[in-house]
Amino acid sequence: MLNNALWTQARDLLLDLARPVDTEETPLEKCAGRVIAFDLRAAEDVPPFDRSAYDGYAFRAKDTEHASRETPVTFRLTETVAAGSVAALPVTSGTAAHLMTGAKIPAGADCVINFERTEFTDERVTLFSPLRPGDNIVKKGEDVAAGTLLAPRGTVIDGGLAGTLAAQGISMVKGFRQPVIGLISTGSEVVEADMPQPEGKIRNANRATFTALLTREGCQVKYLGLAGDDAGQISALIDRGIENCDAVILTGGVSVGDWDVTPEAMERSGAEILLRGVDMKPGMACAYGVARGKLILGLSGNPASSLTNFCACALPALRRLRGLGDPLPKPIRATLVRGFKKKSPATRFLRGRLDLSAGTVRFDASSDQGNVVLSSLIGCDAFVLIPAGSGPVEAGTELEGCRI
Repeated sequence: MLNNALWTQARDLLLDLARPVDTEETPLEKCAGRVIAFDLRAAEDVPPFDRSAYDGYAFRAKDTEHASRETPVTFRLTETVAAGSVAALPVTSGTAAHLMTGAKIPAGADCVINFERTEFTDERVTLFSPLRPGDNIVKKGEDVAAGTLLAPRGTVIDGGLAGTLAAQGISMVKGFRQPVIGLISTGSEVVEADMPQPEGKIRNANRATFTALLTREGCQVKYLGLAGDDAGQISALIDRGIENCDAVILTGGVSVGDWDVTPEAMERSGAEILLRGVDMKPGMACAYGVARGKLILGLSGNPASSLTNFCACALPALRRLRGLGDPLPKPIRATLVRGFKKKSPATRFLRGRLDLSAGTVRFDASSDQGNVVLSSLIGCDAFVLIPAGSGPVEAGTELEGCRI
């Protein structure tokens, strides 16, 4: 068991233990945010034929080579072709076809001109400039050529990928199912948000915080319940989570006080404790374990501490569980809008917001970085890291960090 591990050690340990959940077929219209479980290669060209880029007229380019204002060239119109229709006649010398945007190019034609650059009647069209082969034609396969790797396994389905799947005729998608994450709250001082709040009690903010975060991350949340500071009660909820969920998260009871019994409860449920504590601030207190191949993640009851540790150490593992090909957060470099006055004996994670308004990447840290200051997480979209052993950090200092 690791004690007071480096945060990167904790992250990598959990990441190595995580395996993607199984897959399922889901209708495309319900797949937003899911992760594809296959390499998507184009089976078809998109578009599947040469198309007109404009409402206009299709010609043979060689018939237009002498067109000018002084010597205009007039063509006889053979037909009008709407988008989705196919020309009945080929374009031959001296003729042209009237096309709508997106219409298939008729046989014989190799260029298009938009109607604004012509003079026309219902029977004829006149040109005043030459065209070249390929002008104003969207070529077959110009968007996607058959055989192209469009997205590798592990890619999240966003609007662009959903449209690309549809363009390939894929209406049922093989993707990883949404992991089910069991959530347990602990602490005799905690009551649920919809219950009366007796004197000396606090409301269960961690339940709402982690439900929102995990839902945003593409997981299903199964709330397993609230237990007091009793190892037997907590163990019973862990057992239920191991049976019905892909991973279990607990908040509270992971420090070293007399009533911090979450690690004991984890062991009662057969979990091997992998590490106790991470050398970071906030979020030092934690207990991470594994039981029957499932991660059991014990976090601090302090909201800012638990969320910081979770995002830094555990979230990449859950992203791998979800099937993501690249589960690590995207690194950033940003300059501090305001300084931070405290020393940082351990690696310190500052939470706050990225600011791009000045044309550079700046980081506006929340004004209160206390462990219990949940309101400092409102709108938080990034962390920056102050290296261990640092003194106060001035405004304008550039630091490494990551998006969340």
